[in-house]
Amino acid sequence: MAKPRDPVRPATDGAGARPGQLGRVVERVPPHAWFVVSAVFHYLGPAFAVLLFARVDVLGVAWLRIASAALVLALWRRPGRVWRTLDRGTRRLLVAWATVLAAMNSCFYLAIDRLPLCTVAAVEFLPVIALAAIAVRSARNAGALLAAVAGVHLLTDVHLAAEPVGLAFPAANALLFAGYVVLAHRVASSGQVPGLDGLALSMVIASLIALPIGLVPAAPAFVDPVALAAGVGVGVASSVIPYVCDQLAMARLARATYALMVSLLPATATVIGVVVLAQLPTAREVLGVAPVVAGVALYRPARPPRPVDEREPDTSRPGHT
Repeated sequence: MAKPRDPVRPATDGAGARPGQLGRVVERVPPHAWFVVSAVFHYLGPAFAVLLFARVDVLGVAWLRIASAALVLALWRRPGRVWRTLDRGTRRLLVAWATVLAAMNSCFYLAIDRLPLCTVAAVEFLPVIALAAIAVRSARNAGALLAAVAGVHLLTDVHLAAEPVGLAFPAANALLFAGYVVLAHRVASSGQVPGLDGLALSMVIASLIALPIGLVPAAPAFVDPVALAAGVGVGVASSVIPYVCDQLAMARLARATYALMVSLLPATATVIGVVVLAQLPTAREVLGVAPVVAGVALYRPARPPRPVDEREPDTSRPGHT
């Protein structure tokens, strides 16, 4: 059996360890565990960002998140050396991913400034479930999708009717999040660039794309040490930790499997909204969590996930021949 590819492929583990040592540790952690960590931080960071809105404008906080994450990843991965070796197609892929990251983060923060976190999470999930639906080939998986969609419908609640204009931002964020899943999975599976180096490159590019709309709103943070530190913390918690975990999970999960697991996010957002923001869910929202979790538990991939070097090509990917 071929040796599984190290999805990180670092020269060292950053602490002077031998090459590949971190990769072996990563391989011992189930990809589902990486997803759970990502799911928690995906909304924990933004929940703290909501508290920061009192000091810094929404788009300013969004840019601080992107820029601080880009700085951390650039110092860690030093991706400039990788960029010079990439072909034109891979560079276009990374720029597309960066554009989605910049727009998605901005729309997401504009959304959570207007709607409860669990409602935004529910809307964010809807296009992603369509990615999982592409690969459904059994009654069991069809039932899993129906259960998850029913849960999201309950979680959406009346806020969408109360905020018709505000709905535009979570709707745009939802479409962009689906694009994020597709592009991130392509980068994670790419033989051209290791996933974490690709993430670092895309975050740096995203910070430049978002600069024109984010720098001026972020200016108050540069004279407020508390706000600046909080902005950096939001970037690490919202982008570095979950996006790195996403790449480690995507490198060993089929895209359809990952897309359905994303249906856990509304439940995660509901819990974090209660704990951090005191956004108590309605009875309808609480009832919506159960079928979402049931759908994830019910779903089974067509075959057990395998390392990327041993897995058959993902025929659900657009453009596959």
